[in-house]
Amino acid sequence: MIRIDGSYGEGGGQILRSSIALSCITGEDVEIYNIRASRPKPGLAAQHLKGIETAKMLCNGRVEGLRVGSTRVVFRPGKIRVRDLKVDIGTAGSITLLLQTIMPPLLHAGRECRIEITGGTDVKWSPSVDYFVFVLGDVLKEMGAEFEIELIRRGYYPKGGGKIIVKIFSGELKGIKFRRAECSTVRGISHCSNLPEHVAERQAKSAEEVLREHGVLSEIKTEVRRGVSTGSGITLFCKYKGSVSYGEKGKPAERVGGEAALEILREIGSQGAFDRHLADQVMIPGVIARGVTEYSSTEITKHILSNAYVINSFIDGSVEIRDDIIRISGI
Repeated sequence: MIRIDGSYGEGGGQILRSSIALSCITGEDVEIYNIRASRPKPGLAAQHLKGIETAKMLCNGRVEGLRVGSTRVVFRPGKIRVRDLKVDIGTAGSITLLLQTIMPPLLHAGRECRIEITGGTDVKWSPSVDYFVFVLGDVLKEMGAEFEIELIRRGYYPKGGGKIIVKIFSGELKGIKFRRAECSTVRGISHCSNLPEHVAERQAKSAEEVLREHGVLSEIKTEVRRGVSTGSGITLFCKYKGSVSYGEKGKPAERVGGEAALEILREIGSQGAFDRHLADQVMIPGVIARGVTEYSSTEITKHILSNAYVINSFIDGSVEIRDDIIRISGI
């Protein structure tokens, strides 16, 4: 059995998600201990339970320690069974983080399926659904994945209630050596739900003004919805780099847009091919790709080092990191 120390590196939920995904992909039993040891509330939270439960359904697995607050989980996978799924996280738990657990095994299986997920589409400490579609999603498609993501409604903290539908058609990935792409125009989506239209407009205008001051062109769409969840946010993207900022009570819309603009300016001004978030999110897909995936990152983060630790625990020597270059050999 492979043993993974959940306190390694960033010590958060990513180690758990990557371990469960790789267990499904490789068929190897895994024990994860010290789960989320560095967090204020260690152990499994509700959204982590849902990710493991979904993976268990996908690969006919068996699990020990599946309860809120558990700091140790043993996951024993069976064979991946691709089928249509409906998953309700039940809170504002991140839909995109759940996808990080289940999408690599589904792509690896390479058969058509449809997944409907309800939860948070735009919540703190996770990629927005727009980042998943327009940054990570575009990279996966370059690598050969064929899928569609339809946004039905947005879900913000604390109510959640957002919904997406993912349709996977084919998952055979090929390794690519990615190079830095020049950014001519930053694109984006500024959105709000159950709030006045001017909130989304002010977020977009603020981001556009900051980008213009730095000589960068932009095209930012606004989106206004009604639904079960109240909130706002903005995602900016340009090829392999993106940024996300969310609204919250007492935070002016101008600050939300300005934060996202300054973040993407830092990323596109750096020499790395991928932004620091994309760089760690591509690592598990890189494992299931045929051949070698290689790219540079604007920063080698603890998340990247944690993912390298987990991947190399399953497949020794699969990930090499030299300076800012990440090289992943597919299985």
